[in-house]
Amino acid sequence: MIDLRSDTVTKPTEAMRQAMASAEVGDDVYQEDPSVRALEERAAELTGKEVALFVTSGTQGNQVAVATHCVPGQEIILEADAHLFLYEGGAASAFAGVQTYAIKGTNGMFSAEQVRRAIRPEDDHDPETGLICLENTHNRAGGAVISPEQMKDVYDVAKAYNVPVHLDGARLFHAAVALGQPLSSFTQYTDTVQLCLSKGLGAPVGSILAGDASFIKRARKWRKRLGGGWRQAGVLAAPALLALNTMVERLAEDHEHAKILADGIHGLHGLTVIHKVETNIILVDVEKTGHTSDTFVEALKERGVRAVAFDPYIVRFVTHKDVSKDDVMQTLTVLSSLVS
Repeated sequence: MIDLRSDTVTKPTEAMRQAMASAEVGDDVYQEDPSVRALEERAAELTGKEVALFVTSGTQGNQVAVATHCVPGQEIILEADAHLFLYEGGAASAFAGVQTYAIKGTNGMFSAEQVRRAIRPEDDHDPETGLICLENTHNRAGGAVISPEQMKDVYDVAKAYNVPVHLDGARLFHAAVALGQPLSSFTQYTDTVQLCLSKGLGAPVGSILAGDASFIKRARKWRKRLGGGWRQAGVLAAPALLALNTMVERLAEDHEHAKILADGIHGLHGLTVIHKVETNIILVDVEKTGHTSDTFVEALKERGVRAVAFDPYIVRFVTHKDVSKDDVMQTLTVLSSLVS
């Protein structure tokens, strides 16, 4: 089975499994796990932030950030198709007690002027704007890269109004590799950032939340409140550190495979790639084939390929380290037979 549903399905490498087996461990609630501390120090270095915190998932990292930045009754500004808005179970309202202000952007990014207009004035009738959230790359925009210049424009507005900026950087390494820039080129325009280690980098579990020291101290308590107090977490931190150090540059291969897949789909009757493919996500409109996304995905599965129904007629394919060029070519053969 060729699994193109998501880069979350990646399996740890043999080297990661060996790192798990030999990891030096301690109790991380007491901040005594040396493997966790090494991971957090490396992540802080890469992001250019003072301190980093190892969390269980991207959703937990995002929600710890929201709860730490905000107080109940405030409002957060985010893009209308943001993961934090659509796919995190309403956690911002459930845990942080904040409401969301969703702005429809272009390719997953709103403009600085849109943000300026959305920030609330001082008025007893209005909630205070507590946080601005960005997503890079943007999942529902097909892995679109938000450039550092775009981020700076929003960050400058946020600073003018004294509002912090959080970045959902679940696939930020993809953006960095696509533009050939270091991670810090992006993170310099955020107060905090969440990085997922278990997607394209292939680590088995976990994400990073990074920011200044006072923020992370408060975030650690929110992590505890949300059940994220690790014990001997070094068995997970060790492969995650290996992923940070060895799995970033190879993301370019996933981007290349995604472009090959997209180019092949362009030539197939009834299928349309609906966006510019910049990283490892391909969104395909299947309506002209007579299928819905659900029936199309099921037909693919019967033929040995797995994908995800994204909208009623949109199917998502995601390339990753466990998908070879041969797998991509076989997927094109299956797609061709399905639509011919």
